[in-house]
Amino acid sequence: MTDLDRYETQILSAYEASKQSSVGTKTELARVKAAARATGIKDKRVNIRLSAGDLQDMQVKALEAGMPYQTLIANVLHKYVNGKFDERESLPNTNLAKPSAGKRSR
Repeated sequence: MTDLDRYETQILSAYEASKQSSVGTKTELARVKAAARATGIKDKRVNIRLSAGDLQDMQVKALEAGMPYQTLIANVLHKYVNGKFDERESLPNTNLAKPSAGKRSR
């Protein structure tokens, strides 16, 4: 086990002594649970055609980000439809920005 800092030691001690209690209200807990359920629901399947190169590039980006490529594709689409996808911004450990003038386009 790694060395714990002072704060982590306090948390561990409180946990082991069963001195922790929830600070959230029932209303807040219900709201958070509903948001988690809505986020986790993936009840529709979609089939799309991608070029072999784009799929391979997406798989590489997903591998770099440490996630399945389907999750990365869903993440990109989710951000896009919610107006939160910025082409200049990259996802963790990926570079999904527009290709620069020197890069080839597919």
